[in-house]
Amino acid sequence: MYIAPPVPRPRHVVICAGGIIDASLLSVCNEADIVIGADRGALTLANHGICPDVAIGDFDSVTEDERNRIRSCSKHYLDFDAIDKDYTDTELAFHTAIAWKPARITLLGATGTRLDHTLGNIHLLRVGLDQGIPCQIIDGHNIIRLTNSKLTLPRQPYPYISLLPLSMTVTGITLKGFAYPLTDATLHIGQSLAISNQFAEEEGTITIRDGYLLVICSRD
Repeated sequence: MYIAPPVPRPRHVVICAGGIIDASLLSVCNEADIVIGADRGALTLANHGICPDVAIGDFDSVTEDERNRIRSCSKHYLDFDAIDKDYTDTELAFHTAIAWKPARITLLGATGTRLDHTLGNIHLLRVGLDQGIPCQIIDGHNIIRLTNSKLTLPRQPYPYISLLPLSMTVTGITLKGFAYPLTDATLHIGQSLAISNQFAEEEGTITIRDGYLLVICSRD
């Protein structure tokens, strides 16, 4: 499946999925070259006066009237059969964005009450990283990123920084600019050693030698 991007070489693609979305976060769409609404996420966009460049999914979580509203509001509308598809609606949107090779991707509405969907969406970060595209998931309490090399973070209003392996082992972890530094440390999946760190300086740097490390900035 390939859809030509609405703009050439997009720098920033925002995907609005069907999970829980803090309306204040929709301002991120103003920074995007392309906005994709995945299933009910397209309705969220329409309800806040944002016309998605692409609406994609099986739209089984909306009514027929809502579906028609999404169709009329969206610049491009792609309807998939709810049974005859191998991807979640968010993954359909994500693979569409990946094919355009943007500089970065932000996912909104990718977390919520369905833990299976939340975990599946977090795993999409690895798909993006393997394609050389940095991706992040943002919700009202978290910013979730993934690194396999180096990540520099400015101090931000999400005060807690937690590191969790997404591979079995992550080696060579070095932290600078945080309250609890690490030097050439190793984390194994299931360990909680690096949960709830905090910034000690205006900028924090995380470097690793090998593996995939989730970097989660959180607030209560």
